[in-house]
Amino acid sequence: MQVTTDQQYNGAIKSCRDIFLQKTKDYGTSWRVYRTISIADQIYIKAKRIRNIQEKGVQKIDDDISGEFKGILNYAIIGLIQLDINDDEIEDLSLEETTKRYDEKVAMAKQLMEDKNHDYGEAWRDMSQESFVDLILAKILRIKQIVQNEGKTLISEGIDANYFDIVNYAAFALILLVSE
Repeated sequence: MQVTTDQQYNGAIKSCRDIFLQKTKDYGTSWRVYRTISIADQIYIKAKRIRNIQEKGVQKIDDDISGEFKGILNYAIIGLIQLDINDDEIEDLSLEETTKRYDEKVAMAKQLMEDKNHDYGEAWRDMSQESFVDLILAKILRIKQIVQNEGKTLISEGIDANYFDIVNYAAFALILLVSE
């Protein structure tokens, strides 16, 4: 039986979601204190670590590349959730509310992935891990520039669109890592 993109995507997301919810049980929603720039920096350091390992061919810390892509995906979801919540709202979200918001953002990212797969014909399957990391780094630099521009863009997509792309790039990388 051939595994479909839908099944592979769901599997990649499930592994990220499981980690996210376990950490939420451990730490609560302490990530609520992060500003957009802090979330971007968290994603940046994870992507930069992957790139350094790719370029040097040596890894000195046990955390594997797969775990870093999962962290990138989860931070992008955190970023999307944070964009929806006003700064003056409560910092603690219940596990139920957090789960609901996570699942909503994943559903939106998956719909975007399906729409783009329709138009691009799953071109991502022929891409390298290096390209996914470079694309994620470029999206982070765009987010940082938008933050510097106080959230304003002239003709470009906003911060949320960049986070959604990061979610999908990380999911694609995870799918391809399993396929190797």
